[in-house]
Amino acid sequence: MTTIDRVGIVGGGQMGAGIAEVCARAGLDTVVCEADATAARAARERVAGSLERAVRRGGLDRLAAEDALARLVFTGDLDDLADRRLVIEAVTEDADAKIAVLGALDKIVADPEAILATNTSSLPVMRLGMATGRADRVVGLHFFNPVPVLPLVELVSSLHTSPHTVATVEAFARDTLGKTPIHSRDRAGFVVNALLIPYVLSAIRMAESGFATAADIDAGMELGCAHPMGPLRLADLIGLDTVAAIAESLYEEFKEPLYATPPLLSRMVQAGLLGRKAGRGFHTYGRDQGPRRRPPG
Repeated sequence: MTTIDRVGIVGGGQMGAGIAEVCARAGLDTVVCEADATAARAARERVAGSLERAVRRGGLDRLAAEDALARLVFTGDLDDLADRRLVIEAVTEDADAKIAVLGALDKIVADPEAILATNTSSLPVMRLGMATGRADRVVGLHFFNPVPVLPLVELVSSLHTSPHTVATVEAFARDTLGKTPIHSRDRAGFVVNALLIPYVLSAIRMAESGFATAADIDAGMELGCAHPMGPLRLADLIGLDTVAAIAESLYEEFKEPLYATPPLLSRMVQAGLLGRKAGRGFHTYGRDQGPRRRPPG
């Protein structure tokens, strides 16, 4: 089985930075590529901040945090990923952007046995893999936010993905990263989002209709159903642009009304009210990233 000791991540946003952190904490030589040097510096600060919070919470000692950060290289040049054994694409949830990245990586990553993984939460892995000349070595490896905390990864193989690729990536996720992999067929939304997104969209429609406030909807599910986070607070955490993108992928594939994007969600995305990362979504967030006040309506 292929040994994965050198990992690359394309994209240093919320998800990419989290994936980079867990790889570095697992002792892997990890390179993170962003769009340019400025974005690469921001990605490094994102990972450093997450490691510092882990130290403050007592989940990581100071020396381990320093060692993890030392294993990370941040770059604005895709060519720096040429020697990687596994590269995980974690750019925005947009098919054209992901296809462009994977197509470029196919030409850059030198080892013909290297694996290209996508962190897509809803797009067909087959479509993305066909942008490369190694579709048998392209696989979906979908992490969940926050990556350092949540143990699950979805492992998604297309019709072309080889059993060897699946076995290698499953062992990597389980034995190296300490994650719990589950398998899904290559259908929009995979397992988790195919179940989760209709629930979130239903909550958005409830708020949109004035049936109940965002605060009351979330309290109902947290206190009445023992959910750790209500659906609208969860949507804010995921990012409303990402929720909308997943809903669009699901609707495109299944044409079921429950997957249709509510008008309120579309308007909020257009307005830049994307949730926690923007400071405002269905709730408003302060510097501690907790809900700061009960929203009106």
